[in-house]
Amino acid sequence: MTNDAPVFAPALSPQEGAEAATTLFREVFEAEPDGVWYAPGRVNIIGEHTDYNGGLALPIALPHRAHLALRRRNDRIVRLVSPQTREKVDVMDLDTIGPKGTPGEVEHWAAYIAGVAWSLERDGFKNLPGFDAALVSCVPLGGGLSSSAALECSAAVAIDEVAGLGLAGTPEEPNDAGRARLVTNCVRTENEMAGAPTGGMDQSASLRCREGHALELDCRDGSVAHVPFDLTAEGLALLVIDTKAKHSLDDGQYGARRAACERAARILGVELLADVAIGDLPGALERLSCADDDAIELVKRTRHVVTEIDRTRQLVALLQDGRPLRGEKLAETGRLMDASHESLRVDYECTCPELDVAVEAARTAGAHGARMTGGGFGGSAIALVDADAVHEVATAVAGAYEREGFNPPAFLDAVPAAPAGRLV
Repeated sequence: MTNDAPVFAPALSPQEGAEAATTLFREVFEAEPDGVWYAPGRVNIIGEHTDYNGGLALPIALPHRAHLALRRRNDRIVRLVSPQTREKVDVMDLDTIGPKGTPGEVEHWAAYIAGVAWSLERDGFKNLPGFDAALVSCVPLGGGLSSSAALECSAAVAIDEVAGLGLAGTPEEPNDAGRARLVTNCVRTENEMAGAPTGGMDQSASLRCREGHALELDCRDGSVAHVPFDLTAEGLALLVIDTKAKHSLDDGQYGARRAACERAARILGVELLADVAIGDLPGALERLSCADDDAIELVKRTRHVVTEIDRTRQLVALLQDGRPLRGEKLAETGRLMDASHESLRVDYECTCPELDVAVEAARTAGAHGARMTGGGFGGSAIALVDADAVHEVATAVAGAYEREGFNPPAFLDAVPAAPAGRLV
């Protein structure tokens, strides 16, 4: 067992985030921002790779956020800076930027911010003003915790306010229909400007979650329900394990899974795999097994999606039944999380050795349930643990990593946090 204490990545407090972003803005742009806006990262409790299949997902917003100090300009120029790029400010023109693969392509993280303005203009909001913005984010990069969605959504609520679009409302009194429209624009930013074929779960969590709740998201129609998930009151905690394994959604693996699901839906004659009822799954798998090419792959991908949607539906019903999250209810919650990971490992084949070791070590150390979260192929895992056992479980995971020769993981304490909005 490693003698080193597990490393926890802290979340900046709202005051710390606002001060850091404002200070950077002043130093680089020698002016005062119009305000500071934020958007959280997310973890998904269950419902993985269901979003682009029209199914259900159950994310929470993290207390780890992207903070964006922004000032409206009187022209169409966008200037962006972060602590890592302060020596070279990104400068763009809203009249010339464009999607990935075009002459106006925007590189790296700037695509997630400038791209939101590009998308909003294509949604009918013409001649948006340019802006200067300074980004300070404490959402771990590459951890599968939606660091990119946090950037997009912080830009969305900031642009919404300074341009007077009237879509977001406030975190306390959100305009949910307007926020759903912002979600659509943030997804288009990720898909077209950044070239990552993600669904809308990440952006929905960042813009539409509620503090103390998980978000039941129907990814077909965008409807949401807020599901009680007050772990602190139950003496529980959600330990997030950042595996530090390489994580990327634009390396082809994610897109290949999505393409397989779309092909399976076409063979089955349905619009989306969410149209396959759990009771009809055996017959659907039998039909797919007769496909000329990639039959085994199509069977496995479809089996994961349909059973994962059913597991999500079961967990939502369980959390809404009014009983405390303990005893058999807690055990069943853990079983659903465990089954989700096994399905992702065996049928969707999107875990990796670091994720599997983290999940197994957490379970062995007493976690009630554990699973990978996010797109997979790296990124993070989550473990539902007793609040007084957080460090014990984290230490066990770190020890398992050391024995396997992996790079040390990092950890986060996750509590269901507030959605994107204005800080100051």
